[in-house]
Amino acid sequence: MGCAGPATTPAAGQPATADACRPPVKGFAVTTDADGKPLPKASTTEQPGPDPHTLTGPATATLSDHAIHPVVASSEPKLPVDVKSCDGKQVQVKDVSRIIPVDLYGTLAEIVFSLGLGDKVVGRDTSTGFPEAAKLPKVTPSAHDLNAEAILSLDPTVVLTDKSIGPPEVIEQLRASGVPVIFFSDARTMDGMPSQIRAVAAALGVPERGEELVKRTAEEISTSLALAPASGKPLRMTFLYIRGSAGVYLMSGPGSGADAMIQAIGGIDTGTDIGLDKTFVPLTSEALIRAQPEVIIVMTEGLKSVKGVDGLLKIPGIGQTPAGQRQRIIDMNDTELLGFGPRTGRTVAALAKAVYTP
Repeated sequence: MGCAGPATTPAAGQPATADACRPPVKGFAVTTDADGKPLPKASTTEQPGPDPHTLTGPATATLSDHAIHPVVASSEPKLPVDVKSCDGKQVQVKDVSRIIPVDLYGTLAEIVFSLGLGDKVVGRDTSTGFPEAAKLPKVTPSAHDLNAEAILSLDPTVVLTDKSIGPPEVIEQLRASGVPVIFFSDARTMDGMPSQIRAVAAALGVPERGEELVKRTAEEISTSLALAPASGKPLRMTFLYIRGSAGVYLMSGPGSGADAMIQAIGGIDTGTDIGLDKTFVPLTSEALIRAQPEVIIVMTEGLKSVKGVDGLLKIPGIGQTPAGQRQRIIDMNDTELLGFGPRTGRTVAALAKAVYTP
C-alpha cells in the first residue's frame, strides 16, 4: 500500500478531497523532483580509502543533524478536507489545531513537523524521538500500545495513524468519541515516501507544503546516494530485528524497508539475494550461513537487548559469517533507521559513513 497525492481543488463552498492510500510512484523518491523532472546527479568522485571488505570492528551510524527543519509555511491550512482513509472510511478534517500522529516508527510525526505544523501536535508515540517533540506527552505509555484515555485527555481534533500500531479497540473508542482518525499506509519504503508526504499534507489541508517537502527530501536523498562507492564489489549486508528480552530474532527480506536502505548505500541485501519471500522471517543459523553477510545492521535498542556486540555474536550462526568474524556490526537509532521520513537523506548518509569509514 502506498499513499496519496495532493488534495483536489474543491468547487466553491465544497470541501477539498484527499486519498490517504494510493500506490507509490516507482523510483520517484530518488530520481525526480516534485514535478517529475530528473534530479541533477550528485558528484560521485571516488575518494581514496580502504577496501570496505577488509574493515573490522563495530560502528554506530549517527545523524549529523537530528533536528526537524520545517518547510517555509507557504500557505495556511485549507479546510475542511474529505479524506479517504486507508481503512476504507471517509473522514472529514475540519480542524488541525490539535494533531496526534502515531505509528510504529514515528514517521507521521516527522512529516507533520516537517510540514511546519509541529506547533499543532499535542501528543506523541514512543518512536517519535526527535528533539522538537521531546516534551510532548506520550500516548503510548506501554511500548507501542495506544492508550485511549491518554489520547482523549489531550482533546485532539485529528489523529493520524496506520496499522503498524494499535490495538484496534482504541481506534474504535476514539471514533465513537467523535475524534476524526485517518489511516495512512504502513509501508515504509524509499519509493513510497513522496506519496506518504503528500497524503499527510493533503489530509491536513497544506498540499503546497507537501510539494515543497517532497522536492527537498528527494534532493537530499539524491545527494546522499552518491556517498556509496561508485565501483568495486558490493558488500553483502543483512538487517536483523532483535529484541533479546522478548525472544524476538528476525532476518529481513524484500519489502522490509531495510532492503531499500541497504541498496541505497550500494550494498546487496542478503535476505533478497537468498530468496526470502517475506519481509521478516525467524532467524536461523542456516539462513545466516547461507547469506554470508559481510555487514550486519541492527537497531541500537536491539543491540542493547542482547548485551551489545559480544551478546550478538553468541547468537547461533552469526559467528560463522564474515560479519561475525570481523565484528562488522552497525547499529542505528531505532526511530531513525527505517522511518523513511523527511530526514531519510541524512539517514542514508549516516549509514554509508558507518559502513564505509574505518
